[in-house]
Amino acid sequence: MRHAAYGAIVLVAAMGVGCNRVDNAATAGDRAIGTAGDVDRNRATDSDQQFVSDLAIAGMAEVKLGKLAAEKSGNAEVKKFADMMVADHTKAGNELKIVAMQHAIVVPIDIDAKHSELYDKLAKLQGVEFDREYMSAMVDGHSGVVDQLESRIDKQNLTDWKTRMGDWLSGKGTRPEAVSVTPERSDNAASRAINQWAADAYPTVQGHFVEAKALKSAVDKLPRR
Repeated sequence: MRHAAYGAIVLVAAMGVGCNRVDNAATAGDRAIGTAGDVDRNRATDSDQQFVSDLAIAGMAEVKLGKLAAEKSGNAEVKKFADMMVADHTKAGNELKIVAMQHAIVVPIDIDAKHSELYDKLAKLQGVEFDREYMSAMVDGHSGVVDQLESRIDKQNLTDWKTRMGDWLSGKGTRPEAVSVTPERSDNAASRAINQWAADAYPTVQGHFVEAKALKSAVDKLPRR
């Protein structure tokens, strides 16, 4: 009987150990899943990757085209605008690279085929014809970039900012660059950092867009030579 009782105790103990192992394994699994979930939530999404790629290429194109305009344009205002493009987009591009590096996002090292084609087209032009085509490209390019940046900004804040911009353009208020732009909220660390970069860049790029449209209108009125 003592042997039977001892056997029963051993069996119960073994079952207890087995259950503990299962419970511990399940707990460890839960921890692993939780950790993986946290990693996934903080990893850059496909949308983040595409946004960084698009904006990096657009910024590099602005710099490259700006340098071309500084060489080829004979218009002082166009040259001034081109210098601003080089300075502002170099700065924004470097800041975007830092964000991308912190979140393991690959950044293109050169412009794409579309912007290369535009560069080659402009490089063949001279004088007023160059200025017109360059400023037209600046309006189109900044329009697209503004739209992409706005997708990363808090919608109500953006509406308020645009109202201030409209007031300023109509002479009713101050220029809204002094008003902060709020990024769209996100639980993802990578998305959050990219959204903040977009919000920081937006007032400057929107200002470029406004100036590009005004300058395009001015050069379009110049006589052909």
